[in-house]
Amino acid sequence: MLDLNGNPATRFDPDQKVWSGCSLQSFYNEDLTVGQIIFRQLQRQPQRIFQISHTDNSRLTRYQMLQNATKIGCYLRDKCFKKETDLVGLMARNSTHVAAVAYGCLFNGTPFHAVNPSLEHNTIASLYKITRPRILCCDVADYEKIKDIGASLEALIITVNGKLPGVMSVADLLQTPLPDDYEPAQFQRGVDRTMAILCSSGTTGTPKAVTLSNSRKLFEMHSYLGPDDVQYAPSTLDWLTGLITLVTAAVFGTVRLISSEIFSTAHFLDLCEQHEVSWTIMANSHVAMLANCPKTNAQKLRSLRHLLFAGGHCLVTTLKKMQSFLHGSGILRNAYGLTEVGTLISYNYDTQSKPASVGRLLANIRVKVVDSSGQLQGPKGLGEILCHNGQLWSGYVGNSQATAEMRDSAGWYHTGDVGYFDEDNYLHIVERKKDMLKYLGMMYYPHEVEEVIAQMPDVAEVCVFGIFREMEGDAAAASVVLRSGSKLEPRHVEQYVRKNISVQFKHLHGGVQFVPQLAKSANGKVNRQAVKAAYLKDATQSKDQFTITTNN
Repeated sequence: MLDLNGNPATRFDPDQKVWSGCSLQSFYNEDLTVGQIIFRQLQRQPQRIFQISHTDNSRLTRYQMLQNATKIGCYLRDKCFKKETDLVGLMARNSTHVAAVAYGCLFNGTPFHAVNPSLEHNTIASLYKITRPRILCCDVADYEKIKDIGASLEALIITVNGKLPGVMSVADLLQTPLPDDYEPAQFQRGVDRTMAILCSSGTTGTPKAVTLSNSRKLFEMHSYLGPDDVQYAPSTLDWLTGLITLVTAAVFGTVRLISSEIFSTAHFLDLCEQHEVSWTIMANSHVAMLANCPKTNAQKLRSLRHLLFAGGHCLVTTLKKMQSFLHGSGILRNAYGLTEVGTLISYNYDTQSKPASVGRLLANIRVKVVDSSGQLQGPKGLGEILCHNGQLWSGYVGNSQATAEMRDSAGWYHTGDVGYFDEDNYLHIVERKKDMLKYLGMMYYPHEVEEVIAQMPDVAEVCVFGIFREMEGDAAAASVVLRSGSKLEPRHVEQYVRKNISVQFKHLHGGVQFVPQLAKSANGKVNRQAVKAAYLKDATQSKDQFTITTNN
């Protein structure tokens, strides 16, 4: 429900000190799974184009997608995938048959555990050790990366986007005949059954497997979508935004546009011009890249009616510049969500007059603000954001302690974000309570990089933090205390990290500085914020004491 200005309606209860979005009843029976809903929706207008792959220039009708997904669902049924613990691991980019694999899992009530293929081998192995999928689906390019993981789990490996000698492929499964009487699996209270498992990390950086139920909140907030919309998201299915796009396309009958290429401004502009993209959701850094790209203009973005961004804030000047390329107000929207909640929490349609806000609460969402002493806050009161969505959450797989820390016994999620509501009931996020950083859309923790640098014999102490860059996110930077007599140079630390950390998003893109000591709090712990402040101060005064890497 929207107010007179087109923004989500949010009210504040001054007695309970709780903000609430409007109350809406779902249209769907609670015994239905999302897979059952999608199965019925794909049967409508079977000859309409459902998916376009920009990468291989292929198109699938709704009928073809339904047939392909049903064959995957039949295969899982025949392999006795019946329990919620009978999982499929999915580590793939957005290629032609990824959606069929995901929908097939949903048809059979089989949760898929999506993991980003860009993660390090050890992280991938740790995640799949938690959930122990019986099948691992991967791109041909990542087969060697996952082969030993599959062997250790005794899991079958199936390639998604091509064939390898002696390895089963999705293309092989699609050659099997299909029974005429197939129906998706049915369950009592299918809404509560685990639909998918995405990845997150706790404050220690230990990988966690986040369960998501078959909640309608994943898609019902996007009911404005329809057959005239072309949806595109650069996210793979291990991101909540990728999953939202997958589900909404099927439920609301849009055209799903995919590409296996990573986000770039040139590629996005090309997609918009060629395919008339009307809806997209992207990272805040992508908006900054678009707004500041010399090739961006209103003509190339003329088809956009919904440009959502999430994952952080954008500068006011950037939002104004981006708005100048869009054909109307209300197109550029800031979205705030949490993987554990399984949906977006708030939406800001009004980025022009409220550019620093993440907007008002969506339907059936409640939020309260709690300060460090546990006191509930009213408008303008700063504290941790706690969220309640009124639905079942099965928690983190195999991690009951972290589950209890994230969601308390009353059902409130502890987001780890510090913020406040203004007098118009708009939510503002000030900072992360946790140390998690995000660079080019990939999350990491400072201590992961610190542990590597600390292995250098000449390093006595190290503190890693993020230097925010609007187009990239939190670039890792390090302040290092050297051992007496060391001849080490900043570039040696950067080189050591590049050599010993295989993924680029954890490299020291923010630079290295040598310092005589690290700022510490009264209890002797390193004060990361104070170290960062000193680093930034010195950066403007003595550039010859450290290097800043600009080649990302």
